[in-house]
Amino acid sequence: MHKILAKKQLSPNVTRLDVLAPRIAEIKQPGQFVIVRAQEGGERIPLTIADADPAKGTIALVIQAVGKSTRELVALEVCDAIRDVSGPLGHPTELIASGRALCIGGGVGTAVVHPIAKALHAKGVQVTSVIGGRAKEWVIFEDDLQKCGDVIVCTDDGSHGRKGFVTDAAKEVLTAGGIDIVYAVGPVPMMRAVANLTRPFGVHTVVSLNPVMVDGTGMCGGCRVEVGGETKFACVDGPEFDGHKVDFDLLADRLQTYREFEQRANACADGQCRIRR
Repeated sequence: MHKILAKKQLSPNVTRLDVLAPRIAEIKQPGQFVIVRAQEGGERIPLTIADADPAKGTIALVIQAVGKSTRELVALEVCDAIRDVSGPLGHPTELIASGRALCIGGGVGTAVVHPIAKALHAKGVQVTSVIGGRAKEWVIFEDDLQKCGDVIVCTDDGSHGRKGFVTDAAKEVLTAGGIDIVYAVGPVPMMRAVANLTRPFGVHTVVSLNPVMVDGTGMCGGCRVEVGGETKFACVDGPEFDGHKVDFDLLADRLQTYREFEQRANACADGQCRIRR
């Protein structure tokens, strides 16, 4: 059992839980994730380790409540416990040793970008972060990223930072020159747009993929994606890949596979189990 030591609401549907997991906190690296189960027999949910404090033995999990299981997870309170936390899983981020990096985060993907920016800053890399949300209340990790370098905030409605998409601001940064690598994490359409944006600039672009995962060991095959014409498993070969080689159309299609089951589970949780099959 992994005790919850702190809980914070980051945006209307995104919650941060600081969970006791000392062995994971000690060895985790940027880009890695854990798979959690809130309770015995519960759904296995992959979550990026957004931060860690080895001294306290805690890891930070940032959860977007979109389905039945994630809603149950964020309903837990301080002093409650998560049944299972397995990890760290996946390949760590390949960090450049020097130069300048552009980190782009959209929505809850900003939580995934944060440990990357933090590690790059610690190595002496100059970091510029471009983060976005629908409105001010949807922007997360702004203060944390400001400790790592310059931050440009974009909102769809202009209520905070500049109005527009993260790709608009990213294009300006890339046009100014000097960027050696781009790390982008967010919704599939955003990551695809970033990859299309950086391709003409010839800047290596790393994206973190979020296909359906079950076991986290590559055995179930649910997280398979196509990268450079080859089948890869995001849980063991990733979750980060060269954005210029990812088949985003296939990824988007696979993310729809269990949408009906998710809707049915949500309906039952809300007492509306007569949803049509």
